[in-house]
Formats: sequence, structure tokens, C-alpha cells
Amino acid sequence: MSASTGETTERNADVDYARRHVCLGWWSLLVFALLGITLEALHGFKVSWYLNVGEETRRLLWRLAHAHGAFLSVVQIAFGLTLRHFGTSRPPWIRIASPCLIGANLALPAGFFLGGLTAQGGDPGLGIFVLPIGAGLLIAALGLSAWGLTSSR
Repeated sequence: MSASTGETTERNADVDYARRHVCLGWWSLLVFALLGITLEALHGFKVSWYLNVGEETRRLLWRLAHAHGAFLSVVQIAFGLTLRHFGTSRPPWIRIASPCLIGANLALPAGFFLGGLTAQGGDPGLGIFVLPIGAGLLIAALGLSAWGLTSSR
């Protein structure tokens, strides 16, 4: 394999990572915007199982799922555009940060949503235990990205 073929393959891998994150970001932003609209509709139509006083925990957790999901969707897009801008080679940190960020985009909002799905009184459901996994993945992705981008030339 010639040097130019190897460089082309590496460049294509960079574009694939960037494209994956930008596409995932836009699709997940659509999903979380729809979740937000659904929550507004539940509020607007005065749905009692959502608005009753005893359902405050559910409302809070679902709003947090919507907000964190939308925020992480924008982070996905920014990560993809960052890779496209800086990615002239594929350093090892990207192979770890990329799946961590994707996992965080799924696990963090899912923890809030699942916790609210079976919330009882002031206590979230067992699904809330997915949340620390997502938070850990997010911290790993952010830390690796910050370190990788500042240490590369």
C-alpha cells in the first residue's frame, strides 16, 4: 500500500467519525425536541397523570431527560465539527472518546427518563441507576477530547 493510500484511508476514517457524530447529533436533537413538544402537550392538555401534585418527580426527571438530551445532541454536533476541523490524523484518544460520547448521549437522558417512568412519590425508579454510567462516559469523553486536542500539534 502506498503512502498516499494510507493517508487517504486515514482521512476517510476522520470524516467517518465526524459524520457519525454530526448525523447522530441532528437525529437525537430531533428526538429530544419531539420529547419536549410531547411534554408541553401533556402540560397543555392538563393530563392528570403528568400534572398531579404527586407526579412532580416524574415531571422533573422527564424535563431533565429532555434538556440533557438536547444539550448532548448539540455537543455531538460540535464534536463532529471539531473532528472535521482538527482531524488530520486519527489519534488514539478519538477511538475512546467517540464511543464514550455516543454512550453518554444515550445513557444520560435514558437514566432520567427511565427514572421518571416508574417514579413513586418523591423517589425515582430504578432506571435512574443508568444515569451515573452516562455521566461517567460524558466526563471521560470531555476529558479525553480536551486533553487530546490540547496535546496534539
